[in-house]
Amino acid sequence: MVTCPECDADLEIDVQEIDEGDAVRCESCGTEFEVTGVDPLELEPVEDDEEEEDFDEEEEEDEDEDLDEDDDDVDDEEDSWDDD
Repeated sequence: MVTCPECDADLEIDVQEIDEGDAVRCESCGTEFEVTGVDPLELEPVEDDEEEEDFDEEEEEDEDEDLDEDDDDVDDEEDSWDDD
């Protein structure tokens, strides 16, 4: 029997039918693994795409905020030129 590397629960995997590159999910903790080796069986956790997307979105939002702040500075400078 194969156990989950994250929570030690039994994984229902037919080691005779699994191939390298296959994905398996632990029913207990929900972690998804990629089969990186079959003899012996090796499992590596798969990065969660949603977490990566959330991180990318946060970076973009930070960049947008920086740009907005820069735009405000430009507007202030333009206003000071109009006063002359």
